[in-house]
Amino acid sequence: MAQQAYMEETDNGGSGPERRDSRFRRLLDRLTGPWRGDPRIWRRGLVLAALALVLALIMLMHSRIPNRIGNFGSLTETFLPWLGLAIPVLLVLGFVRKSATALIAVILPAVVWLNLFGGLLTDKAGAGGDLTVATHNVNADNPDPSDTARDVAASGADVVALEELTSAAVPTYEKALAGTYKYHSVQGTVGLWSKYPLSGVKPVDIKLGWTRAMRATVTTPEGQVAFYVAHLPSVRVKMEAGFTARQRDKSADALGEAIADEPLERVVLLGDLNGTMNDRALNAVTSQLRSTQGAAGSGFGFSWPASFPMARIDQILVKGVEPESSWTLPETGSDHLPVAASLMVDTSS
Repeated sequence: MAQQAYMEETDNGGSGPERRDSRFRRLLDRLTGPWRGDPRIWRRGLVLAALALVLALIMLMHSRIPNRIGNFGSLTETFLPWLGLAIPVLLVLGFVRKSATALIAVILPAVVWLNLFGGLLTDKAGAGGDLTVATHNVNADNPDPSDTARDVAASGADVVALEELTSAAVPTYEKALAGTYKYHSVQGTVGLWSKYPLSGVKPVDIKLGWTRAMRATVTTPEGQVAFYVAHLPSVRVKMEAGFTARQRDKSADALGEAIADEPLERVVLLGDLNGTMNDRALNAVTSQLRSTQGAAGSGFGFSWPASFPMARIDQILVKGVEPESSWTLPETGSDHLPVAASLMVDTSS
């Protein structure tokens, strides 16, 4: 009788966890069995481990990569998030090589990447906001300006900035947007459309010899906001010259000086900056303003090229107002995606 009770207690109380534990051990044995007793797991994959360490150092020390040769530092920073794609490749190769050294080394670039960009993977968007803004490089060769204008207006934005406007296309944009936006101004190749009155409109000299930036005061129901619209010079990747960005960098410095001299406390910059927030060459601008995508977006918000976005070079940057949400809009006839953001102008509450 005692023996029977003992057996019943064992069967009822211990078989469940014991079976689960045995399944886990069998799975672990299948994964690690071929590696056990193999002293070479620490000697194999040293090259992979070295590559993992180099990758981690590039991401960790990207600001130290010199720009003297082909602006290689700025080029690296423009596509910095994409370096993370090398991590799963190194991980798979480490398993194929059965290298414990390589697998442990891959942890380092993974931690660095998550430290740099992990915050962008979460959805930080809020539900508030009293002003919606949008910006779009419409592309000078846009085959259908009317549709593009209507698409941007359909976003519900209160203020819209357009870049790369041609003199021939401006009347088309003005006509398409007139029903939604009562106030607008075009300065050179950039323009600002608003549901609220504009004042203090003027071009901004970004050292190009022609106008590709402007400034205006928008009088919203919550107060005045200084709006800047800018289209910084394009950059090119050339075999003989590398990442050519000298004129873009010079214009960024001039734009930064104009923003620094702005008397209003609330500032919004809309435009195609031809650079990302990681690019040190834009520090004169980005050191003064916050990215709405970084503060209140979801994901990286890549905007260019529209067919397969790889970088966010179209920016909404703010100071003195609170970003509530930030997003990209659907593709239009341009090679850029429009980007939009909801802002809280009245931050007193």
